[in-house]
This record gives sequence, C-alpha cells and structure tokens, in this order.
Amino acid sequence: MKSIAAALTSLTLALSVPVASAEAPATPNLKEWDIPWDNTRPRDPWVGPGENTVWFVGQAGDYLATLNPETGDLKRYRLDPGTGPHNVIADERGAFYAGNQAEHIGLLDPENGEIRKFRLEGEGPKDVHTMAFDANGDIFFTEQGGNRIGWLDVDQYDYRMFDVETEWARPYGLVVSKDSRPWVALFGTNKLATVDARGEIHEITLPREGARPRRLDITDDGQVWYVDYAKGYLGRLTIDSGDIQEWPVPGGVDAYPYAMALDDQGRPWFVETGPSPNRLIGFDPESESFSEPATIPSGGGTVRHMVFDGKTRSLWFGTDTNTVVRASLR
Repeated sequence: MKSIAAALTSLTLALSVPVASAEAPATPNLKEWDIPWDNTRPRDPWVGPGENTVWFVGQAGDYLATLNPETGDLKRYRLDPGTGPHNVIADERGAFYAGNQAEHIGLLDPENGEIRKFRLEGEGPKDVHTMAFDANGDIFFTEQGGNRIGWLDVDQYDYRMFDVETEWARPYGLVVSKDSRPWVALFGTNKLATVDARGEIHEITLPREGARPRRLDITDDGQVWYVDYAKGYLGRLTIDSGDIQEWPVPGGVDAYPYAMALDDQGRPWFVETGPSPNRLIGFDPESESFSEPATIPSGGGTVRHMVFDGKTRSLWFGTDTNTVVRASLR
C-alpha cells in the first residue's frame, strides 16, 4: 500500500450522476420500537455481545439501555445526571459509553450495574464523541470540541491524545480499519484524518471546499466511504491510490445525509435527515445506483449514527422521535 503522504498528493475527483438500475439495493424492511422514556434521544445502537441484545444510550436521558428485539423487553441503567452519553460499544467486558458532557469514558458491568470511569486529563474540552474498538479491544475516540483524537488502553488505564492541526476541525465520526488504524471525519472542515503507527495525524483534503464530512465507514480492502452533510454527497476515498469519487445523493443539497454504515457486500447505506420523514437509502458501487428510499415510519427527526449487524443482515439506528429501528436487508 502506498504511504498516506503519497496518497495526499494524488487526490482526484470524479462526479457521477446516479442512474436507475435493476442492480440497486432492494428497499429494506423497517421495524421500530418505541422507547417509553420520553424525549431522551435514544441513539447509537450496538448489537451484542450475546443473542438478542442491542445496546443504546439515552443522550438526553442520561442512561444506557438494552433492547431484546425478540421480546421487545427493555432494561435501563441510569447514569449520573449530566453525563450526556453520546455513543456505546460493548464486548464481553461490558458496555463502554462516551460520557460526552462529563469528560470520561465509562464501562458498565451489566451484571451488577457498577461503572468504572476512565477520566481524561488536560486542557480544553474533553467531550468524548464517537468510539470504536481496535483489534486488541482498546478504544479510539474523537473529541469534537477538544479537537483531538484519542486512544485508550483499557486494561492499563493509559491513553494517548493526538491534536488535530486544523483549528476547530471538529473530529466527529470515527471507524477503525482491520489493521487498527483510525479514520475520522473532520466535520468542521472539508477533510478526513487518520493516525499512523508513529502517532502522526494525516489530514486528507476533500476536493470541494464546502464539503463537511460527518460519518464514515471503511471496507477491508481500504476504501473509506463518507457522507457530506452540508452539500448532499456520498464519497469514497481509495486509500491505496488517494483517488476520491463522489455522487450527489437523491435528495440533493437539502438531503443532509448523516448516519451511514456499510453492509456485508460493501454497499454504503445512509439516512437523509433533511426530508421529513427521514429516508434510508442504499448505494451499489458497481452499478452506481441508489435504492428506492425507505421512509422511517415515525419520521426519524434526525438519525445520527448507524451500525450493521452481519449475523442478521440488518442496520440499526436510533431516532430523535424516540425510537430504535432495525432495517432488515433483503
């Protein structure tokens, strides 16, 4: 693979117009669960570990919760007032949450409800935003207001912070490649970023100055897909060559694509949050065609983050209309 430095010098842009095609992804089936804790902004579902367990956070309600999609049963774990949980990821150790307003990462033991807090030090905001596991089970995370990318060694309670050079870059969506390298959408500017093995941040400038990437995902063969929230584009960076290709989304400049995730065929799915109701749309890279939009029954309000569950071939997301949604792919 070429170095990032080489890739940064070879960025190109190709704009394509979406076309209708029989190869477009089929419209998924959507099922919503109403969350009984009103106006709590359930968000950022995470599937597992274990069967029939879907974690999510109540950002405006200061809680972690689980949903059993088979029975509809819910269980809530209350957090300290003012925690503002923003994101959750879970494994056999428990559920890690981003204490966005309380400047920590928390680890909840679901067996006894005990919480271990990993507090962050240093100057400026420490607003943990989005987290992802690396191959060793440690955690990369972003700080939007703090303008930093962080890495937490969970077992040793050690962490490293990497300052983004561009001011007010707003590190936002984050994913980790299979070789444990983080990739970040810098929502405050028209850039993506990554941290190399030496701990150096590399910023990749997108060709359109007005672009504002917000969420992203990565394939095993090194293609970073992202959505441009500000101008209504779906984009792809090929890491090896540095090439960038973009497609205007069906909803156009007022679509405000936000949550996104890749499925098991490498196809990106995203939610247009500009229309009411919000619309879930898939894209087939080979035919360069978009699926028919699937409207969210409750309206959605805003869908902020999405994950794909390979076992059930389904996308999961929360909504500002106080629901958790499963989109089953065909």
